[in-house]
Amino acid sequence: MNDLFSLAGRTAIVTGGSRGIGRMIAKGFLQAGARVYITARKAAVCDATAAELSSIGPCFSLPFDLATPDGQRGFVAAFGAREKHLDILVNNAGAAWGAPFAEFPEQGWDKVVDLNLKSPFFLTQALHGLLKAGAAGGRPAKVINIASIDGVSVNPMETYSYAASKAGLIHLTRRLALRLIQDGIVMTAIAPGAFASDMNRDARDHGDTVAQRIPAGRIGVDDDMAGAAIYLASRAGDYVVGSTLIVDGGVTHARS
Repeated sequence: MNDLFSLAGRTAIVTGGSRGIGRMIAKGFLQAGARVYITARKAAVCDATAAELSSIGPCFSLPFDLATPDGQRGFVAAFGAREKHLDILVNNAGAAWGAPFAEFPEQGWDKVVDLNLKSPFFLTQALHGLLKAGAAGGRPAKVINIASIDGVSVNPMETYSYAASKAGLIHLTRRLALRLIQDGIVMTAIAPGAFASDMNRDARDHGDTVAQRIPAGRIGVDDDMAGAAIYLASRAGDYVVGSTLIVDGGVTHARS
């Protein structure tokens, strides 16, 4: 059973891995035995997180802005200079924007959709060769897209581009999974609910209040997210193709 969920000998990338859900996943991967590269836009924060997580296992910082084509090219080149294959890619980097319908700006649309939906597609495309090289070892490579329950069901907040981008990412996961499986690459997604992070400040700063709206009676903790990601990234999740795992304490069912 330990081998079933082990990531020993596997090399992983976690985008947006310096904080929040990305950091939870990076830490869990390290505890499961993987070598982990994290990337984020803010170099100092990314470097500090990698240094801290290195006490668990080999963790490396490659800070780039993945919202731009130049940032993606720079990151892929930097990673390719260090590694000849990739076993696990977690597309986690994301952004949110909220504004009333009549005032919602085009900037808030483009920033969110570019990072949340466009970037995962083109980063996966750019790393395709390294992922195929990882799969050539006899085990499938993995791509895990971090979506949101707001892409599954509707919440009352006016976060139009965020909800649309996450719903699009869930459908992109289904479509792209059918293409990538031909190369031995398994793509899945995770739709998190309330986890404490800089993006979800309500859960971070008012967790007890938020917990009252969650059937499980609490917000998500680090191990909840790490466990879901390890399952999909490990041998245990090899036969899960194109699916989205909802990790929300029952909120999606309560909404419906």
